[in-house]
Amino acid sequence: MKVEVKKLERGTAELTIELTVEEYQPFLEQAAKEISKHTKIPGFRPGKADLETVKKKVGEAEIWNQALEPAIHKTFVQALDEQQLITVGNPQVDIVKLAPGNPVVYKAIVSLLPKAEIADYKTITVAKKSITVSDEQINKIIDDIRKGRSAEAVVNREARMNDKVEIDFETFMDKVPIEHGEQKKFPLVIGEKTFIPGFEEQLVGMKKGETKKFQLEFPKNYHQKNLAGRLADFSVVLHEVYELSLPEINDEFAATLGNFKTVADLKDQIKNNLTLEEEHKESRRLEEEILDKIIEQSKFEDIPDVLIDSETKKMVDELEHNLSHQGIKFDEYLTHLNKTKADLLLDFVPQAIKRVKSALIIRSVADKEHVKATDEDIQNEIMKTLEAYGGNPDVEKQLSSQAYRDYLKNIIASQKVVEHLKSVMVK
Repeated sequence: MKVEVKKLERGTAELTIELTVEEYQPFLEQAAKEISKHTKIPGFRPGKADLETVKKKVGEAEIWNQALEPAIHKTFVQALDEQQLITVGNPQVDIVKLAPGNPVVYKAIVSLLPKAEIADYKTITVAKKSITVSDEQINKIIDDIRKGRSAEAVVNREARMNDKVEIDFETFMDKVPIEHGEQKKFPLVIGEKTFIPGFEEQLVGMKKGETKKFQLEFPKNYHQKNLAGRLADFSVVLHEVYELSLPEINDEFAATLGNFKTVADLKDQIKNNLTLEEEHKESRRLEEEILDKIIEQSKFEDIPDVLIDSETKKMVDELEHNLSHQGIKFDEYLTHLNKTKADLLLDFVPQAIKRVKSALIIRSVADKEHVKATDEDIQNEIMKTLEAYGGNPDVEKQLSSQAYRDYLKNIIASQKVVEHLKSVMVK
């Protein structure tokens, strides 16, 4: 077998593979057997006719055509091994020459897994930040719990800070209503800063049945770019004012929230929870900084489009999944951003490239440090998941599949690499 490799742009290569007639012969013989299984040939049982007999029955060209796909499947993999190439995605195959009695020639355009020259990460350091939880953080959690358990009563007076109000509002820009800028009987707690700066303050002093018109400028960093930094007109009708009564912070209040005897017990638990949350955030920050620093000092071959496209689609799928869990429709989210799905895919390209490079680093470090997931590691993770799902037969079937074990193998190995990098780089 003759193999020629021509490197192309953007991380791709063209392989030209040529098989002699002798190398193609085993595939012809196998193709003849397959044809004879489904073709009635006098004097032969199905699948037992020899090549020459089948050739006389269906023609030589038919056998050569039937032999092509199995020949490509086998010889393509052999060619990659011979040239020590690792590819991603499916190849684009074109037949150059297929004529009985002549060498078979085909071309395959492939996307190559980029090679990376990884920086000496043992000389790179990342500083770990100390974890502190302030009294203000603890008190905010308690205040949020109190607000969630507040009692509300309709009052016949002007709206004040910390009141809940029910309003209609419309938003105009250049006297034209903006899209999604209108709400009816919208509940709002004045002072929680859920609207743009200045909006809630304009409601203070309003009474039931009153209408108020005012102008405000959208923040320059507002998420909807078509509104950012622009002046808008608002029209608000106030329907109702509610005074909120928050429960007193005492031991009785703490006892209603769980197995707490005192407010101090409650605060200790909140502090522990916040500490764990902050530690998790710091761990994620360290992981990101570690990979960022290694990326900055490493060299990468061109990343093929197929890898970038795959990663951006994965990121959009992750976003859509997360939004659905929050009860947000993906189409409405796109409308809110004034973007299309194609715009989002394009926006994600820089982050996708970074994620691909991070994966290449993890793969390289795993090879260098001989890091891998053991069968015991994989089985332990499967057992944890089984315990969580309580013997669900569909889950058990999925977890027992080889595909899932391969998935876990990659995940666990990646986690081990990240922990190894932390042990070496974090000071």
